[in-house]
Amino acid sequence: MHTQDAEPRPTNEANLGDAAKNVAEHASALARLELELASLELKGKVAALGVGIGLGVGAAVFGFLMLGFTFATLAAVLDTFLDTWLALLITTVVLLLIAAILGLLAKRSIQRGTPPVPEQAIEEAKLTTDALKSNGG
Repeated sequence: MHTQDAEPRPTNEANLGDAAKNVAEHASALARLELELASLELKGKVAALGVGIGLGVGAAVFGFLMLGFTFATLAAVLDTFLDTWLALLITTVVLLLIAAILGLLAKRSIQRGTPPVPEQAIEEAKLTTDALKSNGG
């Protein structure tokens, strides 16, 4: 007899079980790392988005102030050759006209978008249903 026969030999099933366990452990570790990477990436993107929104709000505030100064400048220019009250009145009328035009455009756009129902898609679905019913019956 050989002395090696006394030692239990690892079977193919045991090797396969160990390999499957290793693969599962590696897959689990890989999944954890991918989740961590996704989390870090999302945190970075959210931070960048927050900074972008903050900068955009700042730009909007300064744009609004710039618009006010533009109309103040218009009133000052008109004041050089008109009475002050008339220069301010003309500037006010210009602002009123701009607001009225924007309001009418907004009203028309809102009317076009309401009710928010996909009417064309609903009509197509009805036609398809009718066609299927007529072919089937």
